[in-house]
Amino acid sequence: PEVESEGNVNSNFCLCLMIFPRSFSCFICEQMENYTYNSLTLQLEGLMVTKTNKYPLFIFLLLAYMFIFVANVGIVVLIWTDRSLHQPMYLLFCNLSVNDMMGNSLLVPRVLADILVPPSERHIHYYECVMQAFTAHMFGTNAHTVLMIMAFDRYVAICNPLRYSTVMTDKMVIKLTVSAWGVAFVLVAILLSLTLRLNRCRTLIMNVFCDNASLFKLSCENVFINNIYGLTYTMVLLLSSVGSIILTYSKITEACLTSKSKSLNSKALKTCSTHLCLYLIMFISGLVPIILHRFPQYAEYRKVSAILFNVVPGSLNPVIYGLQSQEIHKSLSNVFQLRKVKTSF
Repeated sequence: PEVESEGNVNSNFCLCLMIFPRSFSCFICEQMENYTYNSLTLQLEGLMVTKTNKYPLFIFLLLAYMFIFVANVGIVVLIWTDRSLHQPMYLLFCNLSVNDMMGNSLLVPRVLADILVPPSERHIHYYECVMQAFTAHMFGTNAHTVLMIMAFDRYVAICNPLRYSTVMTDKMVIKLTVSAWGVAFVLVAILLSLTLRLNRCRTLIMNVFCDNASLFKLSCENVFINNIYGLTYTMVLLLSSVGSIILTYSKITEACLTSKSKSLNSKALKTCSTHLCLYLIMFISGLVPIILHRFPQYAEYRKVSAILFNVVPGSLNPVIYGLQSQEIHKSLSNVFQLRKVKTSF
């Protein structure tokens, strides 16, 4: 049991050599090493919290998670029930709300639970860790792909307004949604399948939650392929995301400059500023942990930034979109007025 919990194979091997004959010690130590090799029980390093900041941090994350869940569920229910909001722009935005709920619901509760226990008791099963890593990477990848298809929607609406209804049909919305989630699923599945093939000789996850890099760092084998695919995956995703945003917004800017319609320019300014704001929040909050990975001395800042990458976009997306959209404002006011009428009656 001591070997299983601590994985201290080398010290026990030396102890075997000192006590037992050579042949018998080799047999015993081989069994002990097999017992700890590819251990299914991992330990999360988590946040280094003290008694003074443990509960304030817990309360802050709990309130943030509750707000994320309520706000995004409210947006999805509102768009789903109000037929006036059954437009491609809002239906595509539902993907972002679902992604925020999924990512935060499978990551933040685990972080909250780990804050309240000492680091030595932060154990996680290997397969739960894999699911957590899959969720974390799906969350980040989906954020890019969904915002890319939302940029395409804005491009068609502003640059080809007369063809918008014929291009952005219900079938097209479904195709864009499936492609956004499908591409993310395939990329992440390949990423983690390359990690699952590796044997593990360590048990400590040096992060606040599981991700692909933390998982393949548990292996003592050659991870060159993992590094190459991970770098390629990140570069392709970022370049395609940034490239699509630059291309669509350059076309939108060109259309606004050549157009003399004030209503078109006003509509473009409102909808595009909202979308661009969401993209910049997601991009910057995701770029910070990637940069901090290069500086091991800032490990705690990297962990905090990894949590904020989930919490900040999930909190701000429904607020920013709700404040900028007049249709959502009208729908919310109608709901509250109806409740007031029912209450007074």
